[in-house]
Amino acid sequence: MIPKTSLSRRALLSLSGLGAAALLSGCASSGGWSAPTITYRNPPQPLGPASGGSAELDAMYGEMMDNGYVIPAVPYERIPPRFYRQRVVDPTGQPPGTIVVDTPSRFLYLVEPGGTAMRYGVGIGRQGFSWQGEGVIQWRQKWPKWTPPDEMIARQPELAQYSSANGGKPPGLDNPLGARALYIFQGGNDTLYRLHGSPEWNSIGKAVSSGCVRLMNQDIVDLYERVPTKARIIVWQ
Repeated sequence: MIPKTSLSRRALLSLSGLGAAALLSGCASSGGWSAPTITYRNPPQPLGPASGGSAELDAMYGEMMDNGYVIPAVPYERIPPRFYRQRVVDPTGQPPGTIVVDTPSRFLYLVEPGGTAMRYGVGIGRQGFSWQGEGVIQWRQKWPKWTPPDEMIARQPELAQYSSANGGKPPGLDNPLGARALYIFQGGNDTLYRLHGSPEWNSIGKAVSSGCVRLMNQDIVDLYERVPTKARIIVWQ
């Protein structure tokens, strides 16, 4: 768990380059946020159990239909149970509606009113590609297309076919952003880092991606419906 005093101190240190105005606005509570009652416009439809495990986990991580795509079941019994989606006592001390990514523990928290938080297991960027600090979820997208940045294309020229000039990679099950993407902005600028889905369930709890925070597709669908508009996000190292 994240000690409240430790998170606040480290988060403030990571924000030292943002300026006093940004710091004050970042620490202010937006107020008036309450835990949402989730109503899906196009509800994901469970199609079958993920395994012979518990009914609750089968419902959470079973195969589902979402916006015309069939999201495969997750073999959750092969994932450490601490990374399953669950409601926990909030360890962050942040205002309701805040997203906190605890990079060392590989957890993402969405803080709720009343002292609880929804916790999700995540995969994070490997050393040298990680990002930390505070920002805002400025934009969100269901089944997004993926456009690798020029720096990534320079390292991996085979990705040039998905450049912005070529229209990016279309949405789909093989798209690196998965079923949903939440776009992190800082100071009004796109950081190029995302919270996004991934079919690579075996990457949860590990540092393997090129900087972005990845969740299982079933979890990013759930998170997408819960996150308030323009949510504050802290990524803590």
